[in-house]
Amino acid sequence: MNGELKVLLSKIREIANRNGIEKITISELSKQPELAAELKKNKITTNSKLVEYVLQNERKIFEHIFIENNFDLNEDAIDILFKVSREMASGFFSFSPSVTHKYKEQYPVIFQKHIQKRIDFISDKIRINLRKGIGQGLYRDDVSIELIARLYISRLLDLHDPDNFPPEDFSFSTFFMQMFESFVVNIATEKGMRHFEHKKKQARKDGYGV
Repeated sequence: MNGELKVLLSKIREIANRNGIEKITISELSKQPELAAELKKNKITTNSKLVEYVLQNERKIFEHIFIENNFDLNEDAIDILFKVSREMASGFFSFSPSVTHKYKEQYPVIFQKHIQKRIDFISDKIRINLRKGIGQGLYRDDVSIELIARLYISRLLDLHDPDNFPPEDFSFSTFFMQMFESFVVNIATEKGMRHFEHKKKQARKDGYGV
């Protein structure tokens, strides 16, 4: 995805955040001459192609937070979760799944592929974090990595459904932070809980509501 396309998709996402995805069809966007020209330049001529790009951009922004914070190589399993969760909380408007959830019915095949890619990505990251935390003595060594990863994914999928968690009542950032805290508390050792509480105090001191 080139730089110009990223800028275009960022503009489109802003429109979706303000007015809903109903306003980001080819016909609606083409009412704005500048956007019409950019859509044509990037060869986005069908609504299905537009949906693919919008969901890909949502997914890439989500994934970039993990990559930018060096999630795989960070030496502290709990600290990296704090860092990633902070980024999620501060930038959730760019990738909040409640905005694009209507695509599940409108474009079921495209949406399911998007969800599966997101599941595959976060499953891999959770397993990495679990193995690292167990090795560091921060997480219990009797937990099932596979079970915990699957439970986490199940909760993440709940996040995508505005019927379960209406965005006007539960923001993505609040939900994600609660998922993070619940994840750690349920599997942490005494050492892990001491470290977690220390990180919470530091986060509050830094102005983050954890």
